[in-house]
Amino acid sequence: MLDIKKIVEEREIVEKGLLKRMNPSDLDLDTIITLYNKKKELIRSFEEKRAQQNSFNSKMAQTEKGTEEFLKLVTELKVLATEVKDLEERLNETDKELTQKLEVLPNIPDEDVVAGGKENNQEIKSVGSKPQFTFEIKDHVQLGEDLKLFDFETATKLSGSNFSMYTGMGARLEWALINYFIDEHIKDGYEMIIPPHIVGEESGYTAGQLPKFKEDVYWLDNTNQFLIPTAETVLTNIFRDEIVDEKDLPKKFFAYTPCYRKEAGSYRNNERGLIRVHQFNKVEMYQFTTKEKADDAFEELVSKAEKLVEGLGLHYRISKLAAGDCSAGAARTYDIEVWLPAIGQYYEVSSVSNVREYQSRRGNMRYKPVNGTKTEYLQTLNASGLATSRLMVALVETYQQQDGSILIPEVLKKYMGVDKIEKR
Repeated sequence: MLDIKKIVEEREIVEKGLLKRMNPSDLDLDTIITLYNKKKELIRSFEEKRAQQNSFNSKMAQTEKGTEEFLKLVTELKVLATEVKDLEERLNETDKELTQKLEVLPNIPDEDVVAGGKENNQEIKSVGSKPQFTFEIKDHVQLGEDLKLFDFETATKLSGSNFSMYTGMGARLEWALINYFIDEHIKDGYEMIIPPHIVGEESGYTAGQLPKFKEDVYWLDNTNQFLIPTAETVLTNIFRDEIVDEKDLPKKFFAYTPCYRKEAGSYRNNERGLIRVHQFNKVEMYQFTTKEKADDAFEELVSKAEKLVEGLGLHYRISKLAAGDCSAGAARTYDIEVWLPAIGQYYEVSSVSNVREYQSRRGNMRYKPVNGTKTEYLQTLNASGLATSRLMVALVETYQQQDGSILIPEVLKKYMGVDKIEKR
């Protein structure tokens, strides 16, 4: 959530930033500022009336009960109590309306983030070369069928369309990826978390997914709980409504979870198999830090995600997202995208975002500076480290051989126990 004082005091800067990612017709800062001023005036009036109300206690204590003066004070107090209650109700309504206007605003993009949607994304780095083949290649769906790595037909029977099931060596390869990520994060000093997969509405609100993206998640019937679309939802809330000491920062976590997403909207014709599914595995990295160290934390997360892809020997690029292509809470985002040979396109396997204090304001997450000054809001950052489904596509397609087998990348061999996957 944005700082209302920043909106009021630096309106032009805020408006300029938000218009990088919003249509002018959807941005109404006038109403927000009007509601803020109305709220301030109601608070002033409410506090004045409450002070008057409290003053009656001493007046009545000094006045003899049953006298005309005492009865007059009682009448006046009743009128005043009604006025106080009315002001309180109006204040609560105004505050609720103001919050509703604020909570749907996205974060202000960093100054160097360009305006527009994905058409304005900038490639800032490309590593390796697109794999070349001397034979007609197969896509991951065909390879999975030939080598019995995936069973989409049974997954559809069990759960419906756009679900997947890993089988045999495919399941082992998936698990090898997850173990590779876990080992690397532990090596880098990140604390491992195994979180719940079901969270409450407040957790989704703090993470910035609710209320705007309420229809994108799987809700449990007759509850305010839903299945997590990413471990970020859980990790964001670890310090909700808490104050941590600056000396204990940064806090670095990672978590492995399945992710559950409705993926509303249309699928492209070539997005079959594992490319876009309702449930997929992901290891998520997360940092809580200070404002001064947030930019360094962002670079660290980008470097870590990149190192994982590089270790797998895949061709990839890093894209800096335009404001309109960033998630609502992100001030800046870099995507790491791997090359999928069969469809000849790049697909994101890690999204690294600096959310700054957008989430911490929603979740009231602060830290106490070592110099003893007033508490500050934590800075939060998240990054996939990594999502496996599209990586699996890239791996099996990139490492396929003419005889139909698939070579195992060096970093995964110790987890797999074999050098390649072949027909049996």
